Amino acid sequence: MKKTFNPFLMAQEQFLKAAKKMNLDENIINILKEPQEALEVSIPIKTDSGKVKVFKGYRVHHNNARGPYKGGIRYHPNVTLEEVKALAMWMTWKCAVVGIPFGGAKGGVVCNPKQMSRREKEALTREYTRRMINFIGPLKDIPAPDVYTDSQVMAWIMDEYNKYTGNTTLGVVTGKPLAIGGSEGRHASTGKGLTVIVQEALKYLEMKPENTTAVIQGYGNLGHIAAEEMYKMGIKIIAVSDSKGGIYNPKGLNPLKVESFKQKTGSVVGFPDAKKITNEKLLQLKTDVLAPCALENVITSENASKIKAKIIAEGANGPTTPEAEKILLKKNVLIFPDILANAGGVVVSYFEWVQDMQGYFWELDEIHAKLDKIMTKAFWNVVDMAEKHKTDFRTAAYIFAIQKVAEAIEKRE
Repeated sequence: MKKTFNPFLMAQEQFLKAAKKMNLDENIINILKEPQEALEVSIPIKTDSGKVKVFKGYRVHHNNARGPYKGGIRYHPNVTLEEVKALAMWMTWKCAVVGIPFGGAKGGVVCNPKQMSRREKEALTREYTRRMINFIGPLKDIPAPDVYTDSQVMAWIMDEYNKYTGNTTLGVVTGKPLAIGGSEGRHASTGKGLTVIVQEALKYLEMKPENTTAVIQGYGNLGHIAAEEMYKMGIKIIAVSDSKGGIYNPKGLNPLKVESFKQKTGSVVGFPDAKKITNEKLLQLKTDVLAPCALENVITSENASKIKAKIIAEGANGPTTPEAEKILLKKNVLIFPDILANAGGVVVSYFEWVQDMQGYFWELDEIHAKLDKIMTKAFWNVVDMAEKHKTDFRTAAYIFAIQKVAEAIEKRE
């Protein structure tokens, strides 16, 4: 019988492993192993057919010792409270590891946006916002886009929140359109941040980009930008995939052409001069860099032994289970964890929030330079911590982040 995957238990296991390694005070462990609060709401909306359908929505606050809560909202049919709790906890560590003064939060609605009209998605978003009105705010909890949400969804949330308060508050969400307080560089930030981590990992291993191959699992906004940025570095992209399947060419793919093909057809599958491959087989290709950029729980104890990558850079949240990680570490695979590798999005979300609160906006070059500096510093902080504690990079990243949060809790008592 297949084991039921619980992402929150996985997040707790990762936290407790690091807490034990660093001899963290038991009182701090008890505070941090659970979220501070969670809200579950019912969201009734009238569908285009005229019938009322009720959706389930969540928002979880993990910890705000270092600053306001921050975290995305995802629309997906498989959203669960346990998943949202895990994602909120990961956001706490993610903000701490890159030095951003936020705490972790996350939201989700159980729905299938691919089967909803634009009007239905807007109605759902506005009603969700009304249910969350006392749970969010620019100095309390700042949502952002996540799986199957985008800048338009953020615009609706901001508008609904502002109707309620009677003010024009730009900083209530990030990931907004540029016309209403969005930031330059936000759209590409997670992909660019991931590429900085890959770039520094190659330096750490004394590998040259032009002699490096990469496989990208998940070709949405994050995946295709990461592929394009790595391609610009000189890395050969040999395979990519989306929810419909993957494509493989050992001689290399041009990510710009692949993205153009996907925009026209709806999938990377069928791209000329490439062999069709399943997502399962794609993860098992021989490559230097594997970047899982889709959903959690794709690298498990069932397929970890078949993975041939030297480096795993986690673009997605929680793509590698603890059981899989044990197998990979025995094979000397270097895993750069999600709380480090995909933190570029929250870094530029922070930039957007700062710009909104100041009413002063920065040029794209300045944003890219600041992002590069923060991600590079975070990478080497984690490397130093790994060497100090003689541990893997995930545990090192957790130790670094937990120390920051624990110190904030202690100073505030």
